[in-house]
Amino acid sequence: MLKLKKNVICEACDEIIAGKYHDQFVVDMFQGGAGTSTNMNANEVIANIGLEKMGHQKGEYKFLHPNNDVNLSQSTNDAYPTALRVALYEKLGELTESMKIIKSSFANKAVEFKDIIKMGRTQLQDAVPMTLEQEFRTYAVMIGEDIQRVIEAQQLVREMNLGATAIGTGINSHPDYSKMVEAKLQEVTGRPFVTAGDLVEATQDTGAYVQISGVLKRVATKMSKICNDLRLLSSGPRTGFGEINLPAMQPGSSIMPGKVNPVIPEVVNQVCFQVIGTDIAVTLACEGGQLQLNVFEPVIAYNLFSSINMMRNAFETLAYTCVDGITANPERCKSLVLNSIGLVTALNPFIGYENSTSVAKEALETGGSVYDIVLERGLLAKDELDDIIKPENMIKPRTYDKK
Repeated sequence: MLKLKKNVICEACDEIIAGKYHDQFVVDMFQGGAGTSTNMNANEVIANIGLEKMGHQKGEYKFLHPNNDVNLSQSTNDAYPTALRVALYEKLGELTESMKIIKSSFANKAVEFKDIIKMGRTQLQDAVPMTLEQEFRTYAVMIGEDIQRVIEAQQLVREMNLGATAIGTGINSHPDYSKMVEAKLQEVTGRPFVTAGDLVEATQDTGAYVQISGVLKRVATKMSKICNDLRLLSSGPRTGFGEINLPAMQPGSSIMPGKVNPVIPEVVNQVCFQVIGTDIAVTLACEGGQLQLNVFEPVIAYNLFSSINMMRNAFETLAYTCVDGITANPERCKSLVLNSIGLVTALNPFIGYENSTSVAKEALETGGSVYDIVLERGLLAKDELDDIIKPENMIKPRTYDKK
């Protein structure tokens, strides 16, 4: 009889995993009881599927009971968070794959834009020259750093509390249960899940979720910054920076003909805003736990999964429908460099700070170019000046003789 019960329970679980009976899970994600409603919904569905396989009617629990048999040796307080951690481990792995896609898109564009000189900016003011390659490579590096942070956060959910039962003491479970389920979970998932060293601590501590949410916020914050840059660099097209062109995705106005908005970066911005906001909800839920259990794991789970799913979709959309199709305006980039007051910074080591300041002031007041003013004043010969402002000489350190 025990073997029969085990078999039908396993068969029922396999069918649910395969996608059957999902319409039988009716409990709202937002619930009290630390997930007990969801857990018992699962126990009851599994029990009733098993009963029908045994030739009985739904609800004839004397033959297969949702608590006594399906929930054997378990509590919501260890089953629910373990399921959450298994799912989070997989979802964070999927997120890193999406991040690799957008990282690759920026890295490929960096190679494509290798020889395009442009003006770098600080505080939205002209700074010093750089290449469009350096700008786009930076985005790839930023995302690459965050991929590592997500992988580090993923390791935090390897530790699970299955076997803790109610509060971590393991009451109503077999003495060997924790080690048995650890080995079985590793076998079934192929992932390095381990039983926590202190199950009482693990049952109440939600620090891993705070950390993961914080990492998601970090990723969202940086990705939103990158999207802000894309919108600025493509602004105009005539009266803005106009250094790059984003793929046109839709008419930008119901009243202004010809206007095209940077809608894909705007979408990603909004996703990032949402992720940043959900971090507050996760933080409050983790802080709200009391004594031996945090009852707010349902809202923690909802927000973490929601953030990860939105970010995956947003990042892949950004890669495929925006970054991969970006084109550059090399002549526009070059003209902004040559007409920029910031060009004088490259001349500073050769004509001195006072002369550089004076040239910049005159250029600003008269609208003249730094290049022409330097030649007019005889501060440098034309061949010297042309050598200094070669793109390859302005984008990296170099030696020079002080005058």
